[in-house]
Amino acid sequence: MGRILCVGSINADYIYRVPHLPAPGETLNAASMTRMLGGKGANQSIAASLSGADVAHLGAIGVGDDWLIAALQGRGVDTQSVAMIDMPTGHAIINVDDAGENAIVLFPSANHSVPSHMLSDKISEYGVGDICLLQNEITISAEAAAQAKSAGMTVVYSAAPFSPDAVKEILPHADLLVMNEIEARDLSKSLNMDPNDLPCDVLVTRGADGSAYYGKQKINAGAFKVMAIDTTGAGDCYIGAFSAKRANGASVEEALRWAAAASAIQVSRAGTADAMPTKAEIEAFLKDRDQ
Repeated sequence: MGRILCVGSINADYIYRVPHLPAPGETLNAASMTRMLGGKGANQSIAASLSGADVAHLGAIGVGDDWLIAALQGRGVDTQSVAMIDMPTGHAIINVDDAGENAIVLFPSANHSVPSHMLSDKISEYGVGDICLLQNEITISAEAAAQAKSAGMTVVYSAAPFSPDAVKEILPHADLLVMNEIEARDLSKSLNMDPNDLPCDVLVTRGADGSAYYGKQKINAGAFKVMAIDTTGAGDCYIGAFSAKRANGASVEEALRWAAAASAIQVSRAGTADAMPTKAEIEAFLKDRDQ
């Protein structure tokens, strides 16, 4: 079975529960504030690890934020390649309303200073059958994609936060490009290409409407109906869970169903990384749906 290396962001998330997302110029009182581990990279690492994959994370945080390391390790993620550097840890200010929708302000900081020299040493430990997970919240994703591809790894790239220039740079090395509907629309406009025209497989997530996988053939996958409490990190949960199943030998169809179950559980809870479900929880969820 394959292993997963996630080269990605690590954030401290500050989550504020608000009655509605603030309008321009509006000041709101938050009902609560919670601090927890986040970042697209960390979220995907945790989702993949809890789904049963062997996961290592490469990234950077500020000195003194050891609680982030402990949070990753507590969910089974190898953190030997997480550097502590002399600048603040990246963080996100997340407003979540009563309907579960969110608005996020991101301060990248350490995520934009991940030491690139760490890449070659770590990627040399991986090869064919292993997966490299990438996103756009760090500045060495293109370099990581090229090195991972050269090593024979499968490169799974989440084009978020969306940047046409970043996609163009990483796309030649990607085996699977993952986008939500808005990102897919924006990419089609910027490249004048539909998902079927891209040089790699494409996974478009559609929230409550499921997902579409464009590979040798198009696969439409449904979603499980649940009461959404917090949609923050749902896409990361989906990608991490999907990648874990693929690393462990599952078919695309099996992995899509597993990811749909994982994200359904995740959005029914408050939080991001703390809301990611375990393998046992996903198995129980699917067993209950099969009855």
